[in-house]
Amino acid sequence: MAENEDGTEKTEDASAKKLSQAREKGNIARSRDLSSAALLIVAAISLYGVGALMVRDLTRLYHFNFDIAREDIFDVALMVHHLYVSIMATVDSLTVFMAVVAAAGILGSIMLGGMNFSWEPLAPKLSKLSPIQGIKRMFSVQSLVELIKSIFKIALVGGVATLVLMYYLPFLRSLTFESTSSALEHAIEVLIWAFIFVASSLVLIAAIDVPFQAWQHKEKLKMTKQEVKDEHKQAEGDPQVKGRIRQLQRQAAMRRMMADVPEADVIITNPTHFSVALKYDQKNARAPILLAKGSDFMAFKIREVGNHYDIPVIQSPALARAVYRHTEIGDEIPEGLFKVIAQLLAYVFQLRRSRNGEKPPEAMPLLDVPEEFQWDGNI
Repeated sequence: MAENEDGTEKTEDASAKKLSQAREKGNIARSRDLSSAALLIVAAISLYGVGALMVRDLTRLYHFNFDIAREDIFDVALMVHHLYVSIMATVDSLTVFMAVVAAAGILGSIMLGGMNFSWEPLAPKLSKLSPIQGIKRMFSVQSLVELIKSIFKIALVGGVATLVLMYYLPFLRSLTFESTSSALEHAIEVLIWAFIFVASSLVLIAAIDVPFQAWQHKEKLKMTKQEVKDEHKQAEGDPQVKGRIRQLQRQAAMRRMMADVPEADVIITNPTHFSVALKYDQKNARAPILLAKGSDFMAFKIREVGNHYDIPVIQSPALARAVYRHTEIGDEIPEGLFKVIAQLLAYVFQLRRSRNGEKPPEAMPLLDVPEEFQWDGNI
């Protein structure tokens, strides 16, 4: 099982964030054996496809270069022309072959891990120059695995090549009795088939190496439980920090709310558990607005501020609970409470005018809260 430098076991699969970061650094699963197998197999098949064309070109090139007159050898201009014609004689077949092989090399390298480009692997690292780190890499488990793979590859490819050579050996001996053109054609045919068999043996190596490389890459990127927690904290935010932020936000909102209480026209209380502060701007508002609300200690603070600024504090448990339950700070009271709040405000405004010498109001009206707005105060 993979371990961290401090010995902590990496038991968790890599997160999407870590996989993305690894990809940006060029750390992705790659299989050189898959690339080699794809390149050589496609090259072998391509040789088989363009083999006849290459035989034709080589035959023409053979006759062209061996049928040269003696006096032409001493003519520099003629020799340059000869070289140009020799090169162009193989361009068509070699161009097709090289184009297909180049495409196979590119596709083979991105079949595992996909296409990716990063400057990170090109950046100089002092650890690569350290003799100690170099010795560690030489005697690491990874180096041992690569050594075993190399021995297996040499044995497999060498064994297949030996079997192919033994199979075609009598045929190769018979080439000495054929004409030059026929021997060249048959020799290339044998070479192509031998190449196909040897290249095909690499499929077995790639079939073993690809799952191994994918597993090894996954193991290297595994994370410890603590790393998962730390990443989650970075992505979602530290719960303690978030809790502190919410607390500060609530405190700021409470301060703003308490700062609005002195502007209230009336404070309605439970009388102890709930308090709500209402303001009615007859010119600019359609209905009374809830400036502040609170329960328990906050309800006490609202009443305290109200008393300090000489704001009428009315005890109406049912109405206080209804407004607290169905209205948010800064919103207008629900339409269903218009009537009962209007009765209360009329009484409050009369009470306020009585302080200026006007006739005092009669007894406070009965505040009948509609049944659908009644609430017992339990959450």
